[in-house]
Amino acid sequence: MSAIHEQAMNYVYQQVQQRLIGYFTRAERTALQLLIQRIVVAAGGMEQIGDYKVLVAHGGGEVSTYTLALLRAAQLSIAGRAPRTFQLRVATLRHVGMTQETLDTIHRGYSRLFFHDDDRVELLMVENQQVLPFNYQRPVSTPGRESSQRQRVMIGHLTAGDVRATLCNDTYLALGDFYQRVTAWDGGVHALVSGDSARKQGQLLAWLKKSAQAKEDKAPTGKPASLTGLFRRMDEWSDDFYRDLFGEHYVPKADASAGGHRHLAYIGVADLLEGTERGCAPVLSEFMAYTPDPLGFHFSHPTFANPLLMAHLRGLQAECLRELDYQEGVEGFLRQAAEYLRRRQIPDALIAQAVSREGRALSSNLAEQFFGLDEGQLICLLFSPFIHHGERLEGYLRQCHPGMLVALPELHKVLQGKPAAEMLQQWVADTSGVPLPLLQHLYRKRPMTLVPGGRAHYGRHERSMADGDLAFQLSGR
Repeated sequence: MSAIHEQAMNYVYQQVQQRLIGYFTRAERTALQLLIQRIVVAAGGMEQIGDYKVLVAHGGGEVSTYTLALLRAAQLSIAGRAPRTFQLRVATLRHVGMTQETLDTIHRGYSRLFFHDDDRVELLMVENQQVLPFNYQRPVSTPGRESSQRQRVMIGHLTAGDVRATLCNDTYLALGDFYQRVTAWDGGVHALVSGDSARKQGQLLAWLKKSAQAKEDKAPTGKPASLTGLFRRMDEWSDDFYRDLFGEHYVPKADASAGGHRHLAYIGVADLLEGTERGCAPVLSEFMAYTPDPLGFHFSHPTFANPLLMAHLRGLQAECLRELDYQEGVEGFLRQAAEYLRRRQIPDALIAQAVSREGRALSSNLAEQFFGLDEGQLICLLFSPFIHHGERLEGYLRQCHPGMLVALPELHKVLQGKPAAEMLQQWVADTSGVPLPLLQHLYRKRPMTLVPGGRAHYGRHERSMADGDLAFQLSGR
């Protein structure tokens, strides 16, 4: 870079900094100065700051977008008064629930922060366990989409259609792998910055722990000594879960932790932002042009991670399992989620549409993208007729396929792996959207249940898993 070009770019960055900070309130400017102090101290002083690299995980949500804007302001503020500033790595987990609208919002924020031409900033995306440069226009990889869909469908069957587990487990279980890869990639990072509160982090870890330990094996004991140890533990939970879920069909993945791990520092900013109404903050709505995606997946709220898709599943459950109207199931969920939908600024028109025929068609298309299933196959998932030696199979046939009741004994033979008509083998695979070998595996499994009260059990085996019963927290506190 020539001296003239460098001088011109520095001028541009000064303009970005001044404009960005111009949107901050007085409280946010105070928070910015405190964040700068935390980063400088963690780096070992201003003389070390140029070699210090921090990571922020950005899923396109309100909290990570706000945290990113604050970090950029800190990076440019230091650059304005010191020869060098810290390096910033921004990483996004690309999952099936991430819509194009969310990717567009992420890209728009990056452009507003002038990231793309700044060699002090790395923009990464992890997809299908690969670290890639961020590209909001890259189509989702077919192997990654199919693998995630298959995992979601298997989780749905094993949990007897538990809506939260079916939608959330696969995405949350990918976090250990994600953090290991983005903290180790290309020499690693020195610190992780997060805007999530310790309470939110604790809820996430409790969810992961419930999911991973809802089986017969003993849970790992002892506290990880570092964040890298925590991420390894999270990844082990994920591996244990999928090894149990798929049995002999489980395919191990490549090691996520190989590379330049350092002893990671944790820099939290949640306490700096207490009392700040992020949803209407000018820095988000005006400078970052942030708009919440009503059809996107939201990590911070597993109960309402994807409210419209969850409402659709509740509607199908009401219609097919409880002999109620589809609309009754949808409306019941929307009443439960009303406060969250208001805070998320979900448009009233979209909420009203959810109970209509057009809304059902929209949600059905969304579910097909998410699971790779048509509505009939999704109803099969909600019934989960194959688990525990097909104990629900007769009820499922009676409700959804009464003409197949006569073939019930033969269908059991199919699921037991005994010789049976090829036509019936094809029927169960087509009806469920699951390959026959996996259906036969599910046939031998007991249902796994994540009980809302905070206890997880697999069959008759139970283990206390209250949200507060954590071996550690992401914050390390």
